[in-house]
Amino acid sequence: MPTRLRNALSAALIALSCLLVPFGALAACVTYGLADTGRYVTAMAPLAADPAVQGAVADSVEAGILDEVDDRLAASSAAPETGGVRPFVDDAVRSFTRTDAFHTAWDAGNRAVHDAVLRALRDDRERAVTVDLAPITAQVKRRLTDDHVRLAEQIPVEHTQVPVLPADEVARLRKGYDVLEVAGFWLPVSAAVLAAAGVAVAACRRRAVTATALGTALGGALLALAVAIGRRLTLADIGEAAHRPAAGAIYDALTQTLRTVSWLLVVLGLTVALACRLTEYLARRRRASAAPAADPAQEPTRARA
Repeated sequence: MPTRLRNALSAALIALSCLLVPFGALAACVTYGLADTGRYVTAMAPLAADPAVQGAVADSVEAGILDEVDDRLAASSAAPETGGVRPFVDDAVRSFTRTDAFHTAWDAGNRAVHDAVLRALRDDRERAVTVDLAPITAQVKRRLTDDHVRLAEQIPVEHTQVPVLPADEVARLRKGYDVLEVAGFWLPVSAAVLAAAGVAVAACRRRAVTATALGTALGGALLALAVAIGRRLTLADIGEAAHRPAAGAIYDALTQTLRTVSWLLVVLGLTVALACRLTEYLARRRRASAAPAADPAQEPTRARA
């Protein structure tokens, strides 16, 4: 094969490989990271100590409790008196979010959410995904009852459902999940095979390895940039500014592995490229030192008469 054709084919294979690197990393992180319940719960566990997340959870639980109390009072034809209970409920809920019991409930809730979402994605039925907050509500009710707060006994704990995903959203995500399951394995494998083929057919393999390494580093940088842009767009879509810190903390926890992988690609690519350049420089030095020194040109002499 002519040298020019080999270089052109090598460049095309390496470019395609580097193009697949960020997409393969994204698909693999989602498939083998977020889609695994144990890894998901581990990633979300530190958020139980985040003040923004604690505040968002407290607001949701408090609103659910007060709404249920209003419904019970309305059904019993009693005058709504949640205004007097609200400070006690707020104090109890927020105090509970700072206890070890909340950390346990947080992990259990995240496990329940993840299992429910996975079942919905792997199921063909069109249904919304909801999660029961009864464990947290039961803890709050017990604390209010122990403090002898009025109407605490009327707080229900069996039907505190929080919607996670609507049915139409589940149907849309199911298609993307099916694609990611396939892409999470085949995209990284395809990128590796294309890179190896590009290096193999290159006329100068050291330069091909350098180009592959630099392309990989560029792909990692673009992936990190995409994660940062995605965070900004996600927070911009949240209407309530009070919930943005909690959403930002959750986004950071879910993309922690992806950010780590992207920077590993950058560091690995630059390291390999630098190593290739260094070996090329040393090889040139060795060839230069091994070459025989040229004899100095002798100046012509004139004969004296």
